[in-house]
Amino acid sequence: MKSIMSVARAGAFALTVALLTGVSSLAGAQPLPVPQAGLPGFIPGMKEVPDPGLVYKVVFDLSTAGPADKADPRLLSAARYLNSLAEYGVPPIRRNFVVVFHGSATQYALSDTAFAARHHGARNPDAALIARMKAAGVSFRVCGQGMIAQHIRPQDLLPTVQMDLWALSTLVNLQLHGYVHVGG
Repeated sequence: MKSIMSVARAGAFALTVALLTGVSSLAGAQPLPVPQAGLPGFIPGMKEVPDPGLVYKVVFDLSTAGPADKADPRLLSAARYLNSLAEYGVPPIRRNFVVVFHGSATQYALSDTAFAARHHGARNPDAALIARMKAAGVSFRVCGQGMIAQHIRPQDLLPTVQMDLWALSTLVNLQLHGYVHVGG
């Protein structure tokens, strides 16, 4: 009986240490897919957290441009969410993310050369984040109609971005396939 109590105390201690030091000590936690994006803050007592048993099908809808001199905060938020799923043990096979650029956010899909031509020689501040997220399995789409409106040629795009007919088709099709729509 004494050894059972010792094991129970040791388990309770390990759980307490895990909770006090943050979520990084969770069983099943995986390396962060996009380390530069970080994680959301840990709050003791929080209830709703990612479930490693679920399949996460999420489409992030970016239609407005943020600052042209740094990575878009919404794109960073999508990367942080991807990281939080990994931190809570959701395997890559269950993380299905698509980012759709349209409207003034179409510029995020530009190569450094094309971006520089439109922004006084500046490089695309989202390109490295997009490349890292793509390596983690995120799909990137750009609205073909937005490209026409903004006089963007297919060769002006980052090689990691897929050109679709238009954002409306992409967003509707993905939602009909069970994706949750975020943003817009």
